[in-house]
Amino acid sequence: GIINVFHQYSVRVGNFDTLNKRELKQLITKELANTIKNTKDQATIDKIFQELDADRDGQVTFNEFVALVSRV
Repeated sequence: GIINVFHQYSVRVGNFDTLNKRELKQLITKELANTIKNTKDQATIDKIFQELDADRDGQVTFNEFVALVSRV
């Protein structure tokens, strides 16, 4: 499920329960490429990351990530 997909990417670097921008980009590019346009465009990734990182800590939590999934 969606939790497993999130954790496949979140455990790679740093905090195991959050995604940094690079991990989020990898997840979006590999798992959501068919549902989100311009996934290879860094500006698109930056915009998505800024929208998801609600507390502006440079990490995307699972709860913040669910906001993206609910939009696609």
